[in-house]
Amino acid sequence: MPFDRVLLAAVAVMLAPPPWASGGDEPPVARAGAPPTEAQRDQPDAGVVRIHEEVTVTASKSPQSARDVTQTIRILDAREIAELPAPPNRNVSELLAYQPGIFVSALSRNDANWGSNGGLGPKYSAYLLEGLPIDAFVDGMGLDPAALQRVEVERGPAAVMYANYLAMDFAGNQSPLAGITNYVLRERVDAPLTRLQAGFGSWDTANVQAYSQGRSGDLHYLLGANWEHSDYTDYGSPGSWLGMLDDPQYTRVRLYGKGTAFFGGSRSVSVFAHYYGHAGDVGRPNRDYDNAYGTVNAAYHGPIGDSLDLTLRGGVRLYDRRWGEDLYPASLALREHDGVRQSVVPVDATVAWRQSASGRLTFGADGQHATYETYAEADGPRSVGNDATASSIGLFAQQQVTLGGVVVRGGLRYSRSGQSYSRLAGAAPGLGERSWNKLLWSAGTRWNLHSNVSLFANAGSAFVAPTPKAVGGTLAPGDAFVPGRNGQLPNADLRPESGLGGDAGVDLRARDLRVGVRAFLNRIDDAIVDDVVSQNPSQTRSLNAGNATSYGVEVTIDQRAGRRLAWFANATYTRSRIDSPLDPGQQGAQVPFVPEWMANAGASLALPARITVSPYLRAVGTYYDSTSLAGRQSYGGYVIPALRLQSVVAAGARSEVVLAVDLNNLANARDRPRSASSIRSRTGCATWRSCSAPATTAGSPTRSARGPSPR
Repeated sequence: MPFDRVLLAAVAVMLAPPPWASGGDEPPVARAGAPPTEAQRDQPDAGVVRIHEEVTVTASKSPQSARDVTQTIRILDAREIAELPAPPNRNVSELLAYQPGIFVSALSRNDANWGSNGGLGPKYSAYLLEGLPIDAFVDGMGLDPAALQRVEVERGPAAVMYANYLAMDFAGNQSPLAGITNYVLRERVDAPLTRLQAGFGSWDTANVQAYSQGRSGDLHYLLGANWEHSDYTDYGSPGSWLGMLDDPQYTRVRLYGKGTAFFGGSRSVSVFAHYYGHAGDVGRPNRDYDNAYGTVNAAYHGPIGDSLDLTLRGGVRLYDRRWGEDLYPASLALREHDGVRQSVVPVDATVAWRQSASGRLTFGADGQHATYETYAEADGPRSVGNDATASSIGLFAQQQVTLGGVVVRGGLRYSRSGQSYSRLAGAAPGLGERSWNKLLWSAGTRWNLHSNVSLFANAGSAFVAPTPKAVGGTLAPGDAFVPGRNGQLPNADLRPESGLGGDAGVDLRARDLRVGVRAFLNRIDDAIVDDVVSQNPSQTRSLNAGNATSYGVEVTIDQRAGRRLAWFANATYTRSRIDSPLDPGQQGAQVPFVPEWMANAGASLALPARITVSPYLRAVGTYYDSTSLAGRQSYGGYVIPALRLQSVVAAGARSEVVLAVDLNNLANARDRPRSASSIRSRTGCATWRSCSAPATTAGSPTRSARGPSPR
């Protein structure tokens, strides 16, 4: 095992104090405007609707009332996450599967998320981990939902407050034009908690998890580990590059820890480290893989005087993927091992100036540095295909003013990004570097006509540069259509793309009933899409597909009907179109992975004896995998019902056992040939929890005794 993998695993294990550490003092009191503590969220009369709609941190990088946020914000807290069906592909992106306008397409437990948001592909919807960018394609595979305090989903343009993520693997750079998803980890610990879980399910899947949280004085910490092994199931197509001759077994390991130290009243310093290892094969003798991912976050929060707040963030993201390629279907012999090594270092400094009760100015700077290398290991020494670096720096400012019931905001971002190429497609490039300067803008308003009625509108711009992978590919130009040569073909003529996005809508509330309608429009000029050149061998090529336009409408409704029942439903209709007059083969095509319509519904019912029944339904219309009218394949037109059953049994004064069964895809619908999420599966688990207080108030992620949460 390489040294960097050992180091990351060691850091994740050693970061938090031991679970038996304890402190005798009460935890620090949260300052005004901060997100609620676990104790506040656990109060029976302080439900998710009243608490979590009051405070959000994603829109302006600091806590503020949701009534002062012009964008649409949806918050899933730990309680609601626990009531969702366990992600069938072990990907935290699947926590968003029942949200309006978001199509999650994690193709299997061994694949990234290829989905869409706001009628655009996943690279136009950015992911954050506590305010710092992560990869929307692959980082969702490794994060453990047990460590999450909440997930904030912001829909609409957000490219002023947050920079593009300089990922260069998969589809490359990711822009927050269509929205932001911020995964927020647990920070304050009100009561120690230890949880052990064991599960078994379809395909001989065995899972063991351990989680512990606690505090020692002003130091709050959490520590977690997860191991899973499965023989899994065939998610390929016979005779294709992904054809499988045996069960595609895998083993996953997660290790993570976080420590947060509070001092000086309202100041804090936190560090989070995470290691994810994923090894196995895809059902053929020489199609093995061994991947490792590492994530580190560090942050400081503190006031400067009476009206300024300073937040400093920094992190490291490491990606190391290695896999085998054979000569299938002609032969099962090993051809070579290929690999990708990538690192991204993001930093952010933000100052929030509370000018008055009605004004807020947020300004700061951020930057990133990324390295990217692809290689092949055949009979001889390792040969490097692509070797490149990328960097960016941004300056941003956003002013927000509240006048009576009207909130108005506007902001600008200056962004400079550049790339340096040492090798592209295995050769020294003729062009050594490229750079771009862009001025981006964003504006929005929310008119709170009444405590139960508000209107909103937002608009903004975005910019995405082509990545070294898109320019240089992972294959040589001469590999086109050569059997066994799977990957991406180069395109040195790619142009950067720019975009405009906007939305408008209305939010209504009547007691515990909420209704929302949101219309959106997004347009990309010189859109870069991955076009499927060949199915077998599996080859794609990035190209400028002209202009891409998507528009649609979302309708949402949810209600908390008393203490024991909560339900929700939403529907999204989307139209997308590629305008490429110079290429008739793409003219009029739809944006890949954007369904024409989606609908979701679900409920959570708390029965006596601490039993919870949670049924869900997800329906998806037709979508396509490519912009090529001749070569694309259509999928969709399916309905997937799921059911989660849970029972909590006391096991002493301070312990309890949670028994849960997740039934995914009860109708056994096949949504797409290359997906294992479309195959019916069953998972059962037993969890033991030990708390320092009675189990019903221990801040545990599952709180069935107090009734379900609204969606």
